[in-house]
Amino acid sequence: MSFIWEGVIMKKIAITTGDPNGIGPEITIKALNKLKLPKENVILISNKKILDFYGTLETDYEIVEIPYDTQILPGKVTAESGEFAFQSLKKACELKPDALVTAPVAKNALYLAGHKFKGQTEILQKYLAHKDQKADMLFVAKDFRVLLLTRHCALKRIKVTKELIVEKVYNLQEFLRSHMGISAPKFGLCAFNPHSGEDGILGKEEIEIHNPAVKSLLKKGVNITYPLPADTLFIDAGKNYIEGKKIPYDCYIANYHDQGLIPIKTVAGDDTVNMTIGLDILRTSPGHGTAFDIAGKNIAREDGMIAAINAAL
Repeated sequence: MSFIWEGVIMKKIAITTGDPNGIGPEITIKALNKLKLPKENVILISNKKILDFYGTLETDYEIVEIPYDTQILPGKVTAESGEFAFQSLKKACELKPDALVTAPVAKNALYLAGHKFKGQTEILQKYLAHKDQKADMLFVAKDFRVLLLTRHCALKRIKVTKELIVEKVYNLQEFLRSHMGISAPKFGLCAFNPHSGEDGILGKEEIEIHNPAVKSLLKKGVNITYPLPADTLFIDAGKNYIEGKKIPYDCYIANYHDQGLIPIKTVAGDDTVNMTIGLDILRTSPGHGTAFDIAGKNIAREDGMIAAINAAL
């Protein structure tokens, strides 16, 4: 069922509160109290004991209870908190809402609980993907967008192929057209090596992988640059974001995690939303983590969670 809220046609969104020992429950409560969404549109996947520990919801939202019989220990990494975070996300996949918003989880807590996933994106892909679907990480701050070709991976293990670039960029184009109304998106492709490899002197990935991928994409009608040095490619994007001007490209394609996230998080901060695309259910999440150092102190800012919820809406 759909409802209209402040001019937005809304459907049902599910929200997980993340790690019980992190700031997830706190920022979820604060965000929902500030947004005042209709109760018909929100399902909270959490635990009433956890929610009551961190605050008071002003609206009687539906709560899907995930068992949590252990003590809440703000700032602590525990197997029990990792298990709760995992079961919450798994339940969200089973419910199949129109969209999903997830509060931060701790990877080391997931590992302690025996769930060897590198993040929530990988869990979502396991339980939602079908017909060879692949989840991708798209980071969004207003019109500043960055797609990661690889996700949470040790830098020495980063591997990018022509096929990977072609598949991910083509799928991204379809997503921007169908979900964001960008009919002819323009993409800026980050080089893999400093100075785009300097004609192979600093690395041959641009010559052997990126350039052939771009040629293939251009033949498919995709508007994309040849690989450009990332240290200069993002300059105008960051400057224009700060000044409220048009971003040069509709999305920037980064080879690895920090190459893409340092620029967008530096200028956008908590307005940066982590979006999982490529699956049947759109997922959004704050761009920050569990912030164990301030958990339980009631000082966490809800800006990132509000941005994630708004992005889902």
